[in-house]
Formats: sequence, structure tokens, C-alpha cells
Amino acid sequence: MKLLKLSAVAALTCALSVTVNASDDTPKRELKNNMMVKTNVTPKAVDNIKDAFGEGVFYGRLRANTFKWDWKNDDTATTGNKDNKAFGLGGSMLYKTAPFMGLSAMAGLYYTSSPFSGLREDAADVKYLKAGKDTISRDQVINGGAWSYAVLAQANIEYKYSKTKFKAGRQIFESFLTKSNDTKMIPNTFEGYTLETKELANTRIRGAYFTAQKLRDHTTFHDVITFKDAAGDSWANNDDSAVHKGLSYANFVAAGKDTSHDLIVADMRNTSIENLKVDVTYGSVPDVVSSLTGELNYKIDLGSGYSLTPGVRYMQQFDNGGGRVGGASLKGTLVAWTGNTPTYDNTLGYSTPDSLDSSLWMARLVLKKGPLKAKIGYSAVADDADIVAPWRGFPTGGYTRAMAQYNWYANTKTWNVEANYDFDKAGLVPGFSAMARYAIQNFDEAKQAAGVQADSKILHMDFRENFKNGLYAKIRVGLVSADSRVSGTEKDSYNEYRFELNYLF
Repeated sequence: MKLLKLSAVAALTCALSVTVNASDDTPKRELKNNMMVKTNVTPKAVDNIKDAFGEGVFYGRLRANTFKWDWKNDDTATTGNKDNKAFGLGGSMLYKTAPFMGLSAMAGLYYTSSPFSGLREDAADVKYLKAGKDTISRDQVINGGAWSYAVLAQANIEYKYSKTKFKAGRQIFESFLTKSNDTKMIPNTFEGYTLETKELANTRIRGAYFTAQKLRDHTTFHDVITFKDAAGDSWANNDDSAVHKGLSYANFVAAGKDTSHDLIVADMRNTSIENLKVDVTYGSVPDVVSSLTGELNYKIDLGSGYSLTPGVRYMQQFDNGGGRVGGASLKGTLVAWTGNTPTYDNTLGYSTPDSLDSSLWMARLVLKKGPLKAKIGYSAVADDADIVAPWRGFPTGGYTRAMAQYNWYANTKTWNVEANYDFDKAGLVPGFSAMARYAIQNFDEAKQAAGVQADSKILHMDFRENFKNGLYAKIRVGLVSADSRVSGTEKDSYNEYRFELNYLF
């Protein structure tokens, strides 16, 4: 671990030294309002191997994240809730070689630490962490007490010819199903192969074959869907907040199935018709679950600078064997294995407890004018199975998902209204923008016994400042007011506060 710490420090120092000589005219990278990184400067193609390394580009990032989670009822004995806090300090250094004969390579080293005991939970209480869990590795803290780690989350080679590129290795892949979700300290990345082509006019086609995933708070790559490992460790395999807990190592073994899985993603985007964007995505974990999603967005010019974009998205999920292994609920409460024999509980609100067949549809209207963007959205999940998507590409994202919410349980209906305003673009406050989002989530009360949360209302607000010199600050507030569960226990209401600093160089 000492070696990893020194490596991270050395990497950041090297990046800083390179940046001194970089041009100040255009920032190499910048953060968009959603905190996604936009890269402005990439290496130019060269004609020899020496220049491929000499003309490469370093990308540095220093960051700090602070979290405070305040439950309305933190009576741990009754609700299982405990107020919690977290702090992360660290950064990353990425290096990309210049392309030579179409070939290039890149590596990304990331580091996170929680060095101040007063800003974090005690080791015994890390199991209560919510949003702040991604500042550390809980598995590492519990098993050794280390509050920091470094990880090579990206390391790949790329070959590009004409309008087609192939990439192999550890990488970020932003799609409907898979996202980096880099809002904490370290992004969600995958290990495998991707292919992208834009040879057809107005069309982008991509394919991905991933053999492993590394969630944001993990030090190593792991299976793409299996919950827990052979020892029953909940944090050593896929422990994403949206993971299907019934698709566990023990259940796969009991069902006589493989515990190692791959993830296949293929998508297409077409813009041949003016103002119309068409997206189609196929995803599959072979022999477990698959899905097919279609989305349409059509931009209408209203005049006077206004535009209105109606959008619809439909997702069909197919059971390819996972339902028998883990049941229809993400909570894993519908199936119990005795030896190699499963029993399914159909008293918890799921009509077909051993099937993952399901669907989800949503619609939205997006109004834009200059610095203003306003949206209203609606989503509804079929009263069948929960939607399986533990790869940080939230199925309802961009439509109805609010901060830290998971509203793709079966028979869940959500309304969402949102407003973004860029005060900088309006010429009012330099670098400042803000967002407010209000969502009403209607969960199925019959499924609360299976672990689904109570109906709730969420107010989510972001306040962002771009200081124009590579420094960004962001405050996030989430206020959740939920009904009592069927049992009468108040356990789903809370307030959440986050403060984030980023410096890109």
C-alpha cells in the first residue's frame, strides 16, 4: 500500500510538471454541468514511435468530496439506519500516447484517501455508509483498516482506421447501460473490448464485450453481475446499489450455473432525419438476462430561441435463466435454495417470482432557451420483475431518476420536473449555474415486504461554480420525504448533503 501511495503522488507530480509547459489558451479538459469530463486537447498523429510517446498528453485531476447523510429516523435497532459521513481526497493522472499508424495507448491511475478520522465513520460503521461509500473501499477497511488505495482503472490500446476504432483493455464506456458515473473519486470502468464505427452517414454503431467490471469503490476488477464471492463477502464482487442480490455466488452454484459472466452491449444512434435522434441498445449477460431498448428524441423549433424536445424510451427485459437463479426482485428475497432445489415466495407482491421478464417505458418534454433548460418526465415499470442494471447506466436516467434514487422496481411510477439555469450564459453570475429537480415516486406497497421502499417525494438541488481556471466547486442537496412502510416504520426519509471540489490540469 505504501508503494501505491507513492506511485499516485509521483504520478500527480509528473502531471503537474508537464502542465506548466502546456498552452493556457484552451483547457485540456473541462467539466460539464453534470460533472462529466469534456476533453478538448488530444494528441496529434505522428510518424514514428519516439514521437508517439514524446507527443503524448497528460491529464491531471485533483479532487475532494465530502458527504453527510442525515436519516429522519436513525434508530439503528429499529430501522437499520445510522447517520453517516464520508470524505475523500485524491486525484488521477491519465496519459495518452500520440497515434502512430493508427495505434495509440492510454493509462489512468487513480487515487483516493480518507485521511481525517473526524470526517469519516469508524471502521466498524462503514457498513452504514450510503453515498459516501465510494470514497473508500469498505472491503479493504474491514479486512485491513486501510483508508486509501490506488488503482489502474484504465489501461488500453486503441487502433483507429478511417471512421472506425477498436479498443482493448481497461476502459470507460459511456452507454445507456454502462457509464463511468465519475461523480465521486474513481470512475466505474470495464475490462474487455469495444468497437465503434461511423462509416455510415449520420450513424454511429458500437459493440462492447466486457469480461470484468471495477465499481467505483473497488480496488480490483470483478464479475459483472455476481453478488458476493465464494466466501460470502458482500463487498468483494458486484455490490452496486442496484445489484440483483438474488444473483449471488451461492445461488449460481446451487443452480449449477457458472459464477463468471460477461457483459455484451451493442448500440446504434442515427440522426438521418433532421432534428430526430434515434437510439437502440441491446445488452446481455448470457444465460442470465438481456434487454432491448429504443429511444426517440425529436427537437421542435418554437421560434424566439425556444425549442421543445419530446422524448420516449422503451426497455424490454428478457429472462435468460437468471429468474430461476435469483428471482424477480433485486432484493433477492423471492428465492431460497436448499441444496440444488429452489423455492420461490409469491406472497411478496411479484406475480411470477421466478422470472425476470419485464419492461419499462418513459416519456419527457425538454424545453430550452439560452441559459434555461426545463424538463418534465414520467416513467412506469411493468408489474412483472425489477429491472436489472448494475452497471451505473441508470435505466430512468435523464427522464425521472433523482439523486441517489432507484425507481426501476416492478410497478413503480415516477413523475419528475426539473429546471437548469446557467447564470454565466445569462451574463448574471460568472461561472455559476444551478439545477432543481422534484420527483414523486409511487412504489408498489404490496412489494414493500420484499424490501421495496415506501412512496416518496424528492427535492434535489445542485449549485455549481466554474472558476474558469480549472477549478470547479459543487454543492448537492437531496431532501427525501417518504411515507411510512406498511409495517408503520418510518425508515426511508433523509436529507443528504455533498460538497465537491475539482481541479483539472
